Amino acid sequence: MMKLHGAPTATASATGNAIACPLTSQGRTGTRFHVFPVGPMCSLRRVLLMWLVPLFLLVGAASAAFSYWSYRQMVGEFMDSQMEQLGQSLVMQEEHTMPPPLTAERVHKWGSYAVQVYGADGRLVASSWPALAAPLQQQPGFGDMQTDVGSWRVYSTEAHGGRRVQVFQSGTFRSHLAVERAGAAIAPVMILLPLAILILWGVSGAMSRAVRDIGRQAALQDEHTISELPLERVPQELKPMVESFNSLLTRLRDAFATQRRFVQDAAHELRTPITAVALQLENVRCDLPEGACKQSFAQLEAGVSRAQRLVDQLLKLSRQEAPVAEAAGVVDLQAQLHESMNALIALADQRNIDLGLVPPADGQPMPTFRCAPSDLRSVIDNLIENALRYTPEGGVVDVRIVHDGTRCAIEVVDTGPGIPPELMPRVFDRFFRVPGSNARGSGLGLSIAQAAAQRCGLRITLRNREDRSGLVARVEPA
Repeated sequence: MMKLHGAPTATASATGNAIACPLTSQGRTGTRFHVFPVGPMCSLRRVLLMWLVPLFLLVGAASAAFSYWSYRQMVGEFMDSQMEQLGQSLVMQEEHTMPPPLTAERVHKWGSYAVQVYGADGRLVASSWPALAAPLQQQPGFGDMQTDVGSWRVYSTEAHGGRRVQVFQSGTFRSHLAVERAGAAIAPVMILLPLAILILWGVSGAMSRAVRDIGRQAALQDEHTISELPLERVPQELKPMVESFNSLLTRLRDAFATQRRFVQDAAHELRTPITAVALQLENVRCDLPEGACKQSFAQLEAGVSRAQRLVDQLLKLSRQEAPVAEAAGVVDLQAQLHESMNALIALADQRNIDLGLVPPADGQPMPTFRCAPSDLRSVIDNLIENALRYTPEGGVVDVRIVHDGTRCAIEVVDTGPGIPPELMPRVFDRFFRVPGSNARGSGLGLSIAQAAAQRCGLRITLRNREDRSGLVARVEPA
């Protein structure tokens, strides 16, 4: 086993805030109505369907009712004209010429006219359908009558030669005929109505997806790749909102750039005087007497060393946050691990820590990662250095390459004090250090490692060892 060192890591989780849609809002002039209700119906698609589908159904119902009414009027006028012609022709005849006898089917289903002839004394003289027991209408002209065998439309002629003729037609037949004609007229509307609702469903879904796409494009922005949202296919109603987003993103990009420049400038300006102080301390070390003065000098020297490390970490962090990234490629993991461990072997020897590399088990291939080599180097370096700094002198730090089925990972295992479970979510925060730790550090190592791992498409997780005290930092594909 080859000896070298590593450190731990953890994952961070993001949370989002739900936005409720108000039904009304209070403006300068009072309460203003909103088409978007509160709750699950607060959706463009649902609101469109909620307003337009009932409107479509109302239009369909109104069209059907109007068609039925208009066809009933038209059928009634046409049938009344025929009844009047038939009655007048029969009353003008000298002899009782009657239509052929009728059946109930012909009367109610086919709408045949039933005829009654009355004498001068008002008695029924002849009937084409004796089953119809209807009295003589007192006033000549049209009327409606209800009998035991249904409702009827009646036309009664004026007296002519002492005779009167009544012509009947079934009201049920007229209603059915109006329904049939109205149904034939409204059928295209009834067929197109579901199709229109289906099209509305699809179009509203496409509109909702387009709006969600705008949100996804905004969500993809981070401090490294802030760019304006495209406006080519944004609806006119949403353009002001997207333009305001773009304005905000521009200000954020400028703010991040200003922050990076400030950190870089401050770190560069601090590096020179701190280096000068360190050189002066080195020069006066031999002239100091033993005792309390030398102990104070050692503490001063440790503080300057810590300041130097903090400046180096800040420079490294600002370079990682720069928008220009190195091209990704397949990294030789074994060579990368050797380079990182060789660079940190001096720190391991200084603290008498056994640093080793545990290769994959026999027959298992060396894993490969596709990412920027500098980012992967930053991940490995910071994890190993973190493990070396928190492992007590005489401890062990192992860098393992493990395979879990089809996935492979890198683990940096140390024999340090570990991390309290309640502090695990905070260890990747910048400048956070576990309380009570005596290790010297700036609290930036894990933050730098996490940022580099995210750019590589990797995930860092931390867990305390179960076999003994210590920490396991695992790096694997996200």
